[in-house]
Amino acid sequence: MKKKILIISGGISKERIISLSTGKQVSNELKKHGYDVKITEPDFKLLKVIRSYNPNIIFNALHGQFGEDGYIQTILETTKIPYTHSGVIPSAIAMDKELSKKIFISNNILTPKYISYSFNKSKLNLISIINQKLKFPVVIKPINEGSSVNVFICTKKNIFKNLNLLKNYKKIIIEQFIPGREIQAAIIGSKKLGAIELKPKRKFYDYQAKYNSKAKTKHIIPVNLKKDEYKKLMSLAHKAHNLIGCKGVTRSDFKFFKKKFYLLELNTQPGMTNLSLVPEIAAYHGINFIKLIELILKDASKKK
Repeated sequence: MKKKILIISGGISKERIISLSTGKQVSNELKKHGYDVKITEPDFKLLKVIRSYNPNIIFNALHGQFGEDGYIQTILETTKIPYTHSGVIPSAIAMDKELSKKIFISNNILTPKYISYSFNKSKLNLISIINQKLKFPVVIKPINEGSSVNVFICTKKNIFKNLNLLKNYKKIIIEQFIPGREIQAAIIGSKKLGAIELKPKRKFYDYQAKYNSKAKTKHIIPVNLKKDEYKKLMSLAHKAHNLIGCKGVTRSDFKFFKKKFYLLELNTQPGMTNLSLVPEIAAYHGINFIKLIELILKDASKKK
């Protein structure tokens, strides 16, 4: 008898639409293969739904705040039911871009130089600080958003204009802009799944480039790297996955510049839509969509 799977999708983050798409596509695939599936929102009825449906495994299809930052994981821990993807602490660490950067740096994983910026600070010396520590152009982004939501590449001319767009966040990251190739690597459990290179027609691989088919981002697989370079890439992704303590599937976003890999961030809840990268990487390596989902279910997180 096939297992009962409860999929949690939707939520209140800026990535709600992507989450709904992930949930629907995972649900359709599981149903096609005989699973008993129910989809629910992470609202005040969630625990009641979990108790009444009593699933074997909960599939976390949420993205962004509340879904991949440790909050929903904290709630799921109370149910004693296995749930997919990373647990409370790894999710919280990976979602916090400053904290995860500190871990990468302390473990000799190259990541762009950065400064944190709070909006209660004066902007008077910001340009000189950036010139001294980073140099322009720079990338500004919230500390705790995913899918490149509210990420901007800034010059001296437009940095204050773009900062104003982020003023609802208490704290942001300002980091060194690394040119070069955009390469993403996927890990599932202890397996080095593979990598893909992206050539966006936009300035960088932002939210529109990720989820709008009209953006026409070029996906290149296999990635054109030397054997030792590819091995280094996958080893770095695997190291980051293990350092944070992740489970299930993760996707690490890299820039490759002057023969060096810079880890931008690690995503503990990569999308599972028809435009998502992890299913594409898996398919190239002979793992179809249902097999990928079943691997994620098999590695479901569980409170010990």
